[in-house]
Amino acid sequence: MSLKIYNPSNNELIKEIPTDNSETLAHKYELLKNGVQEFQKTSVRDRILMMSKFSDLLRKNKEHLARVLSDEMGKPYSEALGEVKGAAVKIQFFLQESEKYLTKKKVNHDGGTEEFISYEPLGIIANISAWNYPYLVGVNIFVPALICGNGVFYKPSEYSTLTGIEIEKLLFQAGFPPEVFKLAIGGAEVGEELLNMPLDGYFFTGSYKTGKHIATKVAPKLVPVGLELGGKDPLYVTNKVSSIKDVAASAVSGAFYNNGQSCCSVERIYVHDEVYDEFLEEFLKEVENLKVGNPFDKNITQGAISRKEHLSFLEEQVSDALSKGAKLETGGKVISGPGNFFEPTVFTNVNHEMRIMTEETFGPIIGIQRVTNDDEALVHMNDTDYGLTASVFTSEKGRAEKLMKKLDAGTCYLNCCDRVSGYTPWAGRKNSGLGATLSFHGLYVFTKTKAWHFRQNM
Repeated sequence: MSLKIYNPSNNELIKEIPTDNSETLAHKYELLKNGVQEFQKTSVRDRILMMSKFSDLLRKNKEHLARVLSDEMGKPYSEALGEVKGAAVKIQFFLQESEKYLTKKKVNHDGGTEEFISYEPLGIIANISAWNYPYLVGVNIFVPALICGNGVFYKPSEYSTLTGIEIEKLLFQAGFPPEVFKLAIGGAEVGEELLNMPLDGYFFTGSYKTGKHIATKVAPKLVPVGLELGGKDPLYVTNKVSSIKDVAASAVSGAFYNNGQSCCSVERIYVHDEVYDEFLEEFLKEVENLKVGNPFDKNITQGAISRKEHLSFLEEQVSDALSKGAKLETGGKVISGPGNFFEPTVFTNVNHEMRIMTEETFGPIIGIQRVTNDDEALVHMNDTDYGLTASVFTSEKGRAEKLMKKLDAGTCYLNCCDRVSGYTPWAGRKNSGLGATLSFHGLYVFTKTKAWHFRQNM
């Protein structure tokens, strides 16, 4: 069988490539199983040096990589270029800190016994990755996994397979043996095959529905499972901010960057009554500046919706909101013509009876709700099955900290949003995920601990 890769900006066929099947996957697994044994004999420092070369290659080849990504995923070339650069930056934590955290540690000296902890690789892990940020979410998994000495079965999304192929090429150029990183090419059926294989860990980025299926399917294996899932991320604007215009600009960026196709996109906004009208005016002005079209046009801010089938889902959310009394301020329609384009859409007069305020949108639609105080905002922000990120905009830091302490989200932002750092853990709560990536937490998930007790000669 073959996988047809289309450009979502014009729906033209880019390339057709062979997909894997149970036989080819089994062969790749055998290569990984043999290759990882030799790979684990290398030092952490040597693996870090290889990964440093990979980071350098990302920077060196950023224009080419961005073009490939923009073609198959539909995002503006400038955003694709920013993603490649951002991936190289995010890797820096692991380059700088991995050796320190993975070194065998003396933790206690109990009389005549010394106690140590060491960290050993899991073995061969599956990295079932996402299409919306294939570099930025991919490096969360395969970078620390390889540095820890694991073999990686990397399944790129069928919507970003060409980028997956580019990643593999650069890893090999950087010095990683071909026997420790293998692609699994195809759609859901290939991912399902990976779940049936005797792998030592499964790490997935994508929807809650698929993540739950993976966790359920591999549970009897009792191997580590990491899930980076969706979000319905809230943003609250208090009545005390230094610049409504700047807040509105940040909120628009958080909601519409990458067409809202991000697990940590701002998906619902709550605004204090005292500043609501001014905020809405400035927000709509910013939205007017968004331009939809050809991703390679320098004036374009919004590219295509990556998956054609998602357009009907966005239309359903719009219809639901309108039927329940929401006011459409701008947008709301599929843009006719070739390509998968949808207008940046803003609703007011919204409530939590509407799908746009409770169901993950993953597109350029936002609802803005008026609130009278912090307590009301907090209730709405926590009224969700998700718990990935949440943002508070205020000039009063103490007030923000009180709110953020009560927010049930893995990441909280003050006066910013939609941000990820390699130095802090990326962890979702509730339906937003299981486990953590990034920081030292995201390093240790790819290891098995071993306790050592050394007693003096008797």
